[in-house]
Amino acid sequence: MEIALSNKVVVVTGAATGIGAAVARRLAGAGVAGLLLTDRDTDGLARMSDSMPDCAVRYCVADLADKSAPAAIAHAAIVAFGRIDGLVNAAGLTSRARVTDGSVEVWDELFTVNARAAFFLMQAAIRDMLSRRAPGEIVNILSVNAHCGAPDLSIYSASKAALSTLTKNAAHAHLADRIRVNGINLGWVDTPSERHLQAVTLGRGDGWLAEESAKMPLGRLMQPDDPARLALYLLSDASAPMTGVAVDLEQRVTGAPV
Repeated sequence: MEIALSNKVVVVTGAATGIGAAVARRLAGAGVAGLLLTDRDTDGLARMSDSMPDCAVRYCVADLADKSAPAAIAHAAIVAFGRIDGLVNAAGLTSRARVTDGSVEVWDELFTVNARAAFFLMQAAIRDMLSRRAPGEIVNILSVNAHCGAPDLSIYSASKAALSTLTKNAAHAHLADRIRVNGINLGWVDTPSERHLQAVTLGRGDGWLAEESAKMPLGRLMQPDDPARLALYLLSDASAPMTGVAVDLEQRVTGAPV
């Protein structure tokens, strides 16, 4: 099935690398009318923009920990393209914390970026859609950890569960407005940030990827393009009228015995 998005202007967060960058590339390939990329990595955004010369691309450097960032990002998209038809909340933090060692600082960090920023970006996009009485699509990158979560991901799991509920709430609230909001409950993905986290932050060294890949049913971790292809489908008219759905994208079936 060929998917075209030639009539849509889409905002993608976390677009300098990893999943957000993969989503941006897929959108550019689908011929979007406009693409607003945002991240806190200025050089990464510039490289992404330069790599898509045939697409109308603009970028906005912003740190989602800043409470003014969502409004600034939405404003940049509207100034550049006049509207927002789609939003992909791909940015996120995965700081580790257990129930027994979680801190207020980690809680605030994760909920600020993973839930608060995503909520206010949804708010800005939906307000623009409503002001124009236009349909729209939002895709939130969630996590399979929202179902429960690994012990060292307690706060992260809670932040993604919050965004999962907000996804369904927004979908329900704006179903009659033809604004669709869906999510992807994502499993373990091989991204540059995950490689640094595992090898350096967690001290596992360069061999961690081969070790973990060997344990997976597919013999590999998922790649950023796996959720990117699904996000493209959810943003397209081909997925209508699907809304309020959180799709598990993982190498296991939720509820199946381990």
